[in-house]
Amino acid sequence: MKKAFVLGAGLGTRLKKLTEELPKPMIPVFGKPLIEFAFDHLIDAGFEEFIINTHHEAKAYKEYFKTQKYRGKPLTFIHEPILLDTGGGIDNVSNILKPNPFIVYNGDILTDLPLNDLIDAHNSNNYLVTLALRSTGKAKHIALEDNKISDIRNMLESGKDGTHMFTGIYACSPEFLHYLKHDTKHSVITVFLELIKDGLLGGAIIDIGEWWDLGTREAYLDAHRVLSKSEFPSYFNNLERFSDNEISESFIGKNIKIDKSSHIAKSAIIDQDTEIINSIVWPDAKVSKGSILKRCIVRNCLLYTSPSPRDRTRSRMPSSA
Repeated sequence: MKKAFVLGAGLGTRLKKLTEELPKPMIPVFGKPLIEFAFDHLIDAGFEEFIINTHHEAKAYKEYFKTQKYRGKPLTFIHEPILLDTGGGIDNVSNILKPNPFIVYNGDILTDLPLNDLIDAHNSNNYLVTLALRSTGKAKHIALEDNKISDIRNMLESGKDGTHMFTGIYACSPEFLHYLKHDTKHSVITVFLELIKDGLLGGAIIDIGEWWDLGTREAYLDAHRVLSKSEFPSYFNNLERFSDNEISESFIGKNIKIDKSSHIAKSAIIDQDTEIINSIVWPDAKVSKGSILKRCIVRNCLLYTSPSPRDRTRSRMPSSA
């Protein structure tokens, strides 16, 4: 597999305020856009080309990824003036994805699960789609028997309880595209149900690695707190790993206390006599003198303009590696 379709068109309604001027996959995580973690993850697994659908604040993508490349890999942005949902979004780019197998990857998750385990599982079965699943998590909506999925949220009225959580990543054979409705808004879940009826939807249990859905303010803060103390992401290998803070490239006043669960992005301004606890300060954001922040997110009021952590220039213009 060489191509990946990264879903980037969602509205990010659960993260309102943070996503008013940004698509959710562009919110900064440890100082760089969330979607860059997806790209790094996929590149580590051998992927060479990325297709990204856009809708809300689509200009943020092209302003940041000016060359439409990331680490030398081509990025193709496909705009949806009207949201097509997940199934319609995949159908809309089907001509680019054909004729080879591909992966679909939700752009609002943060994970380092081993993608090659999913690819190996898909290549060794006869399913048209193989979902990456976890055996732990709150949203156990997938009923799995051996490696075959038999229901989702009991929507087929099978009476079978959910046993596993769907991660938002799945490997697809090109024949899967024939199940999609052409030029029609629809959810991929309805397509999965048709595959289940035909015995063509499989699952691969991958409990290794971290997995976070950053769809809420609480999850966004908790991910920074937990992952700052871990070796995440495991796929970085020889790449420069993000730093817990980029204080050396921010503007810090006197008498500042910042705990290890907080993250200060580059070009942030922290005025004197300030205490910051389990909080996130975005690029170009300012914290006023004498502030005490506990589990706060301080955003700038502009489009995300901070360069990638691998780009050590001080430009305020959008850029990418």
